[in-house]
Amino acid sequence: MRTTRLPLAAVAAVLALTATACGDGSAADDGSDTIEIGMSISTLNNPFFVELQKGAEAQAEDSEIDLTITDAQNDSATQANQIQNFTSQNMSTIIINPVDSDAAGPSVKAAGNADIPVVAADRAVNGAEVNTTVASDNVQGGELAAEKLAEEMGETGKVVVLRGISGTSASRERGEGFEKGIARFPDIEVVAQQPADFDRAKGLDVMTNLLQANPDVTGVFAENDEMALGAVKALGERAGSTVTVVGFDGTADGLKAVQAGTMAASVAQQPDELGRMAVRNAARLARDEDVDEEIKVPVKIVTKENVESFL
Repeated sequence: MRTTRLPLAAVAAVLALTATACGDGSAADDGSDTIEIGMSISTLNNPFFVELQKGAEAQAEDSEIDLTITDAQNDSATQANQIQNFTSQNMSTIIINPVDSDAAGPSVKAAGNADIPVVAADRAVNGAEVNTTVASDNVQGGELAAEKLAEEMGETGKVVVLRGISGTSASRERGEGFEKGIARFPDIEVVAQQPADFDRAKGLDVMTNLLQANPDVTGVFAENDEMALGAVKALGERAGSTVTVVGFDGTADGLKAVQAGTMAASVAQQPDELGRMAVRNAARLARDEDVDEEIKVPVKIVTKENVESFL
C-alpha cells in the first residue's frame, strides 16, 4: 500500500513524471491488476477524519490496494484540484470526503465523465452523481442527541445549537434530525443556532458570544465533538452542572469529556469503519461489481454509563 498526503505542487510534479514514464499512469498501461484509489479528505486537522484515514489505510493494506490520500485542508478549491489530479491520473476509483457538498459537484462530475467511479465518504455530493455514499446515519444521530439532551434537561429549558460547515450534508442531516427530535419536547426552546464550522476554537468563540446574549441557557447541542469541547471551555464550571452539553462523533477527546462529566453524551460514529467501508466499496467498483447507492454505518449514543466500552 502507498499512502501519501501531498501539497498541490508536489502532486503536479508527480503527474508530470508519471505522464513521462508511463502514459496516463493507469494500471492498464503496464498490465498490472493493481487497484489504484485516490482519496481526498476534507481535513486532517480533525481527530474524526484522522480516524477515517486510518481505517482507509488499514483496509487498503489488508486488500493490497494502492491508496493515495490527500488533505484538502477544508478548502473547496484545493479539493477540486485534488479530484482533478486523480482524474488525470486515471485512478481506478476516487473517494471524496467533501469540504462542501455543493462545491464538490463539478469535479466529481468531471471524474464521472471520464468513467471513473466515485465514492462519497461521510458527506454527500450535490450536483453530480456518485456511485455510492458511505456515511453514518446522521438524521438518526441528531434525533438521538435531541432525546438525550431533553432527558438530561428534565424536558425543559433553553438550548443553543452549534452548527457545522454550511453546505455539508452532515451538518444539514444532523440538524434535521435534532430539530425533529427536539420538537417532541414543547417545553424546550431553541434560542439560538450558529455555525462554528466543526472547529473547536470557533466553537469556543461562538459559544462565548452566544452566552452573552443567552446567559440563562441550560443546554447545548453541537454537531460535532470539536465544537462541543469548545463550548465546554466557554462554559467553564457550568458545563455538566447547570448546562448540559451533547456532541456528535465519539472522538477520543469527546469520550474523555463524557467520562469526566463535562459532556453529557456524544453520538458515536465509527470513523475507522467509514474509512474501511469507503475503500472496500471503491475496490468493488474498480472490479465492476455492484454496490448499494447508500451505505449507512450505525451510530450509538455514548453516556457516562457506557463510555468505558468505547474507550
